[in-house]
Amino acid sequence: MSNEKVLEEVLNERLVLASGSPRRAEILNAVGWPFEMVAANIDESRFESEAAVPYVRRLAQTKAETVAKNQRSGLVLGADTVVLVDDEILGQPLDAEDARRMLKLLSGRWHEVLTAVALLCVGEDRSVVDHEQTRVRFAEMSVSEIDWYVATGEPMDKAGAYAVQGRAALFIEEIQGDYFNIVGLPVRLVHKLARKIQEV
Repeated sequence: MSNEKVLEEVLNERLVLASGSPRRAEILNAVGWPFEMVAANIDESRFESEAAVPYVRRLAQTKAETVAKNQRSGLVLGADTVVLVDDEILGQPLDAEDARRMLKLLSGRWHEVLTAVALLCVGEDRSVVDHEQTRVRFAEMSVSEIDWYVATGEPMDKAGAYAVQGRAALFIEEIQGDYFNIVGLPVRLVHKLARKIQEV
């Protein structure tokens, strides 16, 4: 089968995004991948001593499985993103003070962004999961710059307390790896897994 035909089949498969994230939705829309959104309301607590990669992979899988239970057909896509600095996992900030703490940790330094992606075929015993890792370097941020950024409200629902596609772009010096991974959905990896699950 030609690559064009395979791509057409993948994009025509019914896709359910197990997320309420507008950023993930924007990425799928940008590449012309039709989908439906169903938020997966799960407990995102981390197990004691659970490392970052197993943690995000477990959450992505759990999101996909939770939403798949109420679907009749198609592929369900679960994803989860965290920021990792000094082996500390930064999820979404609890409040403005927590956002300031995270941004101070990131200021002037490299960190990693991890996004796990899980795809599950409804009604069949087929699923795949993988993750993407991207390195990001922040410029030095002054206290007033951190206060200004937190006051915009943008950090409050973002892993690591920043949105690379938003105002935080003012403070990003360098990126190594997949930009879309930082936004929250490494769409190239999603495409790769969608092709892979057809062969499982």
